[in-house]
Amino acid sequence: MHAESFSAKLFRLRQPPNVILPEKNEVQNFAEEFLQILFPHFGKKIFYSPKDIEVELLLIKKKLLHILRPLQSSILMEVDDIAENFCVKSSEIHEKLMLDAEAILKGDPAAESIDEVIMTYPGFFAIAIFRIAHEFYAMHVPFFPRILTEYAHQMTGIDIHPGAEIGRSFFIDHGTGIVIGETSMIGDNVKLYQGVTLGALSVSKKMAKSKRHPTIESDSVIYSGATILGGETVIGHHSVIGGNVWLTQSVPPYSIVYHKSEIKVRSIKQSEEEPINYSI
Repeated sequence: MHAESFSAKLFRLRQPPNVILPEKNEVQNFAEEFLQILFPHFGKKIFYSPKDIEVELLLIKKKLLHILRPLQSSILMEVDDIAENFCVKSSEIHEKLMLDAEAILKGDPAAESIDEVIMTYPGFFAIAIFRIAHEFYAMHVPFFPRILTEYAHQMTGIDIHPGAEIGRSFFIDHGTGIVIGETSMIGDNVKLYQGVTLGALSVSKKMAKSKRHPTIESDSVIYSGATILGGETVIGHHSVIGGNVWLTQSVPPYSIVYHKSEIKVRSIKQSEEEPINYSI
C-alpha cells in the first residue's frame, strides 16, 4: 500500500470540517469599520443624520453575519443572535471607550484633547479593539476575539487577552510591552504603564480553565516594568506598584510596593584610579 503523498495529506486536512476558519482580514476590517462608525477619527465616513448611522450599523451587522455563518457549527449560539447582541452592545462599548479616552486625557500631561487621544494613542486603540473582542469572547465565538486582540498586539505592542475583565476608565500610558493574561481582573480607574505583565505563575496546560492571572482592584497604579503573577494574587484597591517590582503575593488596599535599586555615581577621575573592567 502506497503512503499518502504530502499533497494528498494537505488536501485532506484542508477540507471541511477540519478547516472552518474566519478570514483574518475580514475580521480586522469589521473591527476597523465598526470603530469608524463610533469615532470619525478612524475613517472618512460622513453621516448627515442619525438615520445614516442606523443604516451603517445594519450594514456592519450584515458583514458580521457573513463572517460568522461559516463558523455556526462551532458556535453554541445562533450567529443571528450573536450579531444582534453585539449591535445592541454598541452604545455600551462607545460609552466605555469615551471613559477610557477621558481617563487617558486626565492621566497623561502630554495629552491635549480627547480627539488627540482617540486618534493617536496606541493604548486607546488597544483598549478599543479589546472591548470589541471581549464581547465575542463572552459569547464563546472561536478565533474571532483572538484575531482581533492579536491584531491590536501587532499594531501597538500591547497584548490584552480578550478574556480579561477590565472595568471602566482604564488608562494605558505608552503601552509597549504590556501583557494582560486571559483571567486577569482589573477594576475601575486602573492605570498601567509600559512593560507591565499581569501573568500566570505556571504555564501548565492543566490550568487552562482556572484563574491564572492576578486581580487588580480599582484605583490602582502599576508602573513600568512591574510583573505581577498568579491567579490568587490580588492588588488591593488604591495601591501603587512601583517600577520593576516582581510580585507573586497579594497586597492589601492602599499599599505602596516599590523595588529598591542602587545606582552609584562617581567621577571620571575615580574611575581612572579604580578602572572598571568589562568583558563582552
